[in-house]
Amino acid sequence: MQTNHYDPLYLFINGQWLPAEERDTAAVINPATEKVIGRVPLANKADLELALQCAKDSFEIWRKTPPAQRAKVLITAAQLMSERAEHIATMMTLEEGKPLHESRDEVLRAAEYFEWFAGEARRIEGRVVPANRPGVQQLVKRQPIGPVAAFTPWNFPAITPARKLSAALAAGCSVILKPGEESPATALALARCLDDAGLPKGVLQIVFGIPDMVSEKLIASPIIRKVAFTGSVPVGRLLSQRAAAGVKPITLELGGHGPVLVFEDADITAAAKGGAANRFRGTGQVCISSTRFLIEQGAYQQFTKQFVDATKQLTVGDGLDAQTQVGPLANQRQLDKMKELVADALEHGATLLTGGHPMNGPGYFFEPTVLCDVPMSARIMSEEPFGPIAVLRPFNTIADGLAEANRLPYALSAYAFTSNARTALDVGDGLEAGMIGINQYRIVATELPFGGMKESGHGSEGGSEGIGHYLTNKFISQI
Repeated sequence: MQTNHYDPLYLFINGQWLPAEERDTAAVINPATEKVIGRVPLANKADLELALQCAKDSFEIWRKTPPAQRAKVLITAAQLMSERAEHIATMMTLEEGKPLHESRDEVLRAAEYFEWFAGEARRIEGRVVPANRPGVQQLVKRQPIGPVAAFTPWNFPAITPARKLSAALAAGCSVILKPGEESPATALALARCLDDAGLPKGVLQIVFGIPDMVSEKLIASPIIRKVAFTGSVPVGRLLSQRAAAGVKPITLELGGHGPVLVFEDADITAAAKGGAANRFRGTGQVCISSTRFLIEQGAYQQFTKQFVDATKQLTVGDGLDAQTQVGPLANQRQLDKMKELVADALEHGATLLTGGHPMNGPGYFFEPTVLCDVPMSARIMSEEPFGPIAVLRPFNTIADGLAEANRLPYALSAYAFTSNARTALDVGDGLEAGMIGINQYRIVATELPFGGMKESGHGSEGGSEGIGHYLTNKFISQI
């Protein structure tokens, strides 16, 4: 049954749910109403010290726990997430704004990651290497790397923590997770599922706080052996520098500016209508979203008309309304950025085909916006909008299309639509991106690696590749 109840907010340290008490707090605002729905406690230095010590102590227990037992905890937690999906999804919509059906899907997909990595926990294998000397046994073992500091943003408050937690816990690592303060209840709900599933106390800590202070404290600690971060490129650079100071490996999943190549021989209707749905899903606040639509000249007018028509049909509103397809932006900063990017594009000569303005009434709503013939000098051609704006430009040859698609330092996701098998092979090879969709926009699955190239980060989450970042190799040569 749907409920608008929003859970109390805590820190979760050593298996204890710690309320605000004397701690500072930050307001959690419903972006559809601009009303405060909760206050999240911010960890102080003593809280972080305790979290670090608990992560250290519990790691010695969890790393020795047989993989089958670790898998059982993860599977039970996944079942609890699925059973509680409606409540968790409602809280997600209240704090983040996305339509309820998107929130519900996200919770269920988060549960799938725990199921997947429960299986991967059983498949952590080493090897016996034949020696080049008689009487020598050579073993290669894969062991958990150690306590992990993980940082996740507000836009996908279930699935982004799930990717990190499920892989790290399956590997045998303890974790300190700092989710985004704007959507804290969702991550706490995942922690409660793990706690109820029997995860030993102290293996997982959830802390909130001033991001710079928390990251500096955790990453600098000798207790932390591994860092994982999802967020913006500038913050990723900073955390990478901090991890490098301690020679600690870091997995980075950073921003993107997803290009879409649409060729004349493609199914234009599928590319256009699917493109509009994909672009404005999550109000465009999706790192792998399609943002720059590059259309071969002969199909440009047809694609543009169908894309704009599909955009105009989208229903914008409160995510709790069953009819809503596009919710509000997460905060006032995002709203202001949309206004700036549209104004800049128009000043440089772009044409506004639909949208382009904030919507009346409470909430951080911005009209789904389509800009065409956007000049290269406009900010939005080089800056990830992370909001409900799509840009359309024509191209003449496959070489021209690939050159523009690969022009930016971002290389997270890319898409292409064509009915020609040779073209599909060429763009699949030629596009610089960690994830590529050919004739489809849905490219994320638990069994596949999730990650980018160039300044969009390094390392992959998900798939059989995901657990490897939380393991270290040790060889034993014995006579």
